[in-house]
Amino acid sequence: MIRQLKYLKWWEWLMVVLIMGLLVCQVICNLYLPEAMAEIGQLLYASADMSQIWMVGLKMLGYVFGILICTIGVSFLSSIVITNLMARVRQKVFVKVNDFSMGEINHFSIASLITRSTNDITQLQQVFSLILTFGITAPLTAVLAIIKVVNLSSSLSYVNVVSVLVLIALVSIIMLIAVPKFKKIQKITDQVNLVTRENLTGLKVVRAYSAEKFQEAKFEKVNEHLTRTERFVQRVMALIDPGMTLVMSGTSLAIVWLTAYISGNDPAAIVNMGEFTQYSVQIIFSFLALSMIFMFVPRGIVSAKRINEILKTESSLLDGEGNIIPEEKGTIVFDNVSFRYPGADECVLKNISFTVKQGQTIAFIGSTGSGKSTLINLIPRFYDVTEGNIYVDGINVKDYKLHDLHDKIGYVPQKGSLFRGTVTENIRYGNENATIEQVKEALDISQANFVYELDGGLDYQISQGGKNVSGGQRQRLSIARAIVKNPEIFIFDDSFSALDYKTDKTLRMKLNKKTKNVTKVIVAQRIGTIMNADQIIVLDEGNMVGKGKHKDLLKNCQVYKEIALSQLSEEELKK
Repeated sequence: MIRQLKYLKWWEWLMVVLIMGLLVCQVICNLYLPEAMAEIGQLLYASADMSQIWMVGLKMLGYVFGILICTIGVSFLSSIVITNLMARVRQKVFVKVNDFSMGEINHFSIASLITRSTNDITQLQQVFSLILTFGITAPLTAVLAIIKVVNLSSSLSYVNVVSVLVLIALVSIIMLIAVPKFKKIQKITDQVNLVTRENLTGLKVVRAYSAEKFQEAKFEKVNEHLTRTERFVQRVMALIDPGMTLVMSGTSLAIVWLTAYISGNDPAAIVNMGEFTQYSVQIIFSFLALSMIFMFVPRGIVSAKRINEILKTESSLLDGEGNIIPEEKGTIVFDNVSFRYPGADECVLKNISFTVKQGQTIAFIGSTGSGKSTLINLIPRFYDVTEGNIYVDGINVKDYKLHDLHDKIGYVPQKGSLFRGTVTENIRYGNENATIEQVKEALDISQANFVYELDGGLDYQISQGGKNVSGGQRQRLSIARAIVKNPEIFIFDDSFSALDYKTDKTLRMKLNKKTKNVTKVIVAQRIGTIMNADQIIVLDEGNMVGKGKHKDLLKNCQVYKEIALSQLSEEELKK
């Protein structure tokens, strides 16, 4: 938890010092209130003049006003400090996750990363608020109130000793039972988020297969597990209130009984009973507040550890030295590349080698699971190769700064990914400085003219994930986003699969005309999409089983020929 404090600004540390000063003033005012009340009692007992009583009463009002000002000031300043701190921690976590490779993201799981970015930071914020509020007042009040109690009556002070010991024993037992459950609660929350996210992202499949009951049963299982754990912790924690009430009532009763016993020899002792009782209550409340801190700090530690796990994890995709001036442009070379996913036993790509020159189109085809998408994901370094090297513009991709490497590439995933905002904002995601003319040109090339028929046209609001447009429309908008970037290399990961043949053909024709000198890397299932590629690579179970042009592969590669004949007739293939 202490590691998070390094994100405080210098002026916020000054605010923390000011908060500590206000808390000390608050404690002092609280301690003088019982003394002032006892003074009024003594004046009444002595039948003093009313003016003296009024003066003490005004002094009490001053203490109350001081407590009010200090409380408001502490609440206001602490809210600023803690919310600012947590905002920076949240930002650090977000930036860190953005730098993760897919390996690190899969290691934590998306559901867990969401929980850590939201629930864990909220837990930590609550604990910091508790510490900042009671971390000073509780121990200071306890110490000063004990001194006051001993000075008032050493014989009555034993009542507080017993009360505090009983309270500490009660809270210690509760902590031993409840604290181990805090870490368990956070892990189960991860599972709840995982099941919820899985259900929402796969909602169409769930409904299509009438699997609602199955998903509900799966959710009910983790939800019930979380409910049982939370219920257990809440029940244990609920013992604090009645336990505290019992201790306080017992303490008050003991003080009254002992005061009555002592007052037989000294009637004036009754006057001090109220003051002694109030100090006793302050002592009990102070130890209770300390107990609450000790109880909730472990929960904050659990959350802080989960947050620190993210912040301490270094991405496997490290920036190269950068400051490189390539002598080539738009070239790609795979030199004996093999790749194995983290934790996997076997390579999904084995000994892949090929060269692509500027302006050429290279296509990859193969059966499902042959490694096509994995291969092209190695170019922008979504993963790093296990063996071999990849060169872009004659330079190893590991020597680039990731930002510089990605600037060269226009990437279009198979599943078009859009963001909440207007059509124009989504297209400019590829180039924030693109003019409206460039946006319109990109839409024209990508055959996304349907935009002008939408309500608002270019200002049409795309919903989160692009759920208010069709799959084919999302793909075309994703292609337009890549076009407006004007990259050296296009990567199309089966990005034409949702388009009809006519749209596919027109789009590729316009794209080729506009981007003659731009290298194109295409993954496709359709033979018609890649027939005219300068180079076609055929993959089968991670191995490169064919390389060449369409006509050559029909003669020399059986795997390619089988795929081609499954889609088109021999007459169509010869055209």
